[in-house]
Amino acid sequence: MNDPIGDMLARIRNAGLRGKSTVMVPASKLRAWVLDVMVEEGYIRGYERVTGDKGHPALEVGLKYFEGAPVIREMKRVSTPGRRVYMGVKDLPSVRQGLGVSIVSTPKGVMSDASARSQNVGGEVLCTVF
Repeated sequence: MNDPIGDMLARIRNAGLRGKSTVMVPASKLRAWVLDVMVEEGYIRGYERVTGDKGHPALEVGLKYFEGAPVIREMKRVSTPGRRVYMGVKDLPSVRQGLGVSIVSTPKGVMSDASARSQNVGGEVLCTVF
């Protein structure tokens, strides 16, 4: 797998479109940190560490719905393994005029764009969620 974050976003997007309540994602620290930000911002119910197929560690992500429609309307991968996108604190994008969130990997950890602005740090923009 070349792009683990992109794979996780695709799994969450596809499960939401199918109306699934949970989705299994292979476990890693970076994926868990991205999911932590999504929980804090209210896009998913939560996640828990489980043992998946063949004993490999996995994350079971609980998806959130509002009136039958998935809460996550759009997810885009910004920084890819072939093209990393780094931005300073002044250049961090606002998603849909502040209604969405950019998830940024900074020296102080993975956080939302609003948290990065308040702590005055920039970093690699991993993805955007709306």
